[in-house]
Amino acid sequence: MRAFADLLDGLIYTRSRNAKLRRIGEYLKATPDPDRGWAMAALTGGLDLPAIKPALIRAMVEERVDPVLFAMSRDFVGDSAETIALLWPEPTVPPKETEPLTVSQVVDTLSTLSKSDAPAVLASMLDRLDADERFALLKLATGALRVGVSARLAKTALAQAFDLDVDAVEEVWHGLVPPYAPLFDWAEGKGAQPTAENIPVFRPFMLAHPLEEAQVSLTDYAAEWKWDGIRAQLVHVAGETRLYSRAGDDITHSFPEVATAYRTPGVLDGELLVKGEAQGGEGGAGSFNALQQRLGRKVVSAKTLAEYPAFVRLYDILFDGLEDLRAFPWSDRRARLETFSSQLDPNHFDVSSIIEADDFAALEEIRAGARDAAIEGVMLKRRTSPYVAGRRAGLWYKWKRDPLNADCVLMYAQRGSGKRSSFYSDFTFGAWTEEGELLPVGKAYFGFTDEELKWLDRFVRNHTLNRFGPVREVEKSLVLEVAFDSIHESKRHKSGLAMRFPRISRIRTDKPASEADTVAGLRNLAT
Repeated sequence: MRAFADLLDGLIYTRSRNAKLRRIGEYLKATPDPDRGWAMAALTGGLDLPAIKPALIRAMVEERVDPVLFAMSRDFVGDSAETIALLWPEPTVPPKETEPLTVSQVVDTLSTLSKSDAPAVLASMLDRLDADERFALLKLATGALRVGVSARLAKTALAQAFDLDVDAVEEVWHGLVPPYAPLFDWAEGKGAQPTAENIPVFRPFMLAHPLEEAQVSLTDYAAEWKWDGIRAQLVHVAGETRLYSRAGDDITHSFPEVATAYRTPGVLDGELLVKGEAQGGEGGAGSFNALQQRLGRKVVSAKTLAEYPAFVRLYDILFDGLEDLRAFPWSDRRARLETFSSQLDPNHFDVSSIIEADDFAALEEIRAGARDAAIEGVMLKRRTSPYVAGRRAGLWYKWKRDPLNADCVLMYAQRGSGKRSSFYSDFTFGAWTEEGELLPVGKAYFGFTDEELKWLDRFVRNHTLNRFGPVREVEKSLVLEVAFDSIHESKRHKSGLAMRFPRISRIRTDKPASEADTVAGLRNLAT
């Protein structure tokens, strides 16, 4: 655990991407199997220890530490693992085990525990470690590393350390399981390159750069709508179907009707949506708020299936049967997609249509007038582009529609996590009802500069009315200009509204709170 603790400590205090890559690579080259494989699983979100839950850890620590002290310390520190690592008392009886704990020992032990046995075993491990190692153990056990490392960056570090192509690593990654012994054998020249043949694995998505001020030629680029669902990859290989999210998570169980309907060998890229009322054009798609009723469900009831039926609006085709089409130009793949889709159930699949526009100015007018609940903007795809993983300059652009804006009143604030753990950086804001009541309409934790964050933090501390655990209620006097992509009706919120991607765009010290927007006015913007 010592080496893993040092790795996490180094990653937390390293901002440079290249330095992070180097630290991970050095760890992987110096650490034996299977420890380095389990560490990679933790860094990439592939480690699951079902017996260890945050509630279990809180209950365990409150048996050894005064609960009030723990709550106050957690509020100040902003991270449960760090708080517990620092507060954990020295054992009254020294532990019998003297050998250092390894990552693989921790994983092997915790993965086989029952929920009833987990607290005692985890506590005995914490007794054997120092503060840094306790922090690493708790991060490993909960899977919430939050050390500024994405799965892609961890895989890039592995590839660079062993002189591999990162896309080749990505290609086989989801066909392997931790601790990835075949992958490291290949990396060190002790084994053949793993293959994903006849396995329904995830392939990395092609992504787009934001279109800034530049314009592109519609002769060179095709335009299509950017739909506001979740990007999905459909894979059918060797009689098996899998659905993957953009992060590579298997979401087949959340959308069983789509998986059942897809039985044609191949790999497709599209947008998962739920059906809604048609609003012109393709239409037929509900808002993201409606889609949220389906997300994250391990078991989908018949009632949910009936009320929120899912379908996929197809963007691209990666494989037609066993034929890999990713090197083909977009225009060729588009033609193949249209032919391929004719074999699919139209109740569950359609193809995102091309936007017809005479020139870029005409396209801009079309985009400006798009307020369909499921449209997020426009995609621009170079007609000659291959399908390549990640973002490649000049190939695909995303051109989101202009955000909506509202003036809202700050109501509550909560401390952030990580480097923001000392600041109140999560802000809940509201709008007025006709009766003069302020109701929450959204929550935002970005959009402001570091200097504005410090200003907002001081405002919260100096204008606190009440405290509810880590949350502070503040004086209802500060207006925030909030930008958001769309707003929808929501039964889950008292105001009846839910914003999509809200962010604070301006602090309106010039505007009285009484002149902030109303719930009725925001409802007029709802799609």
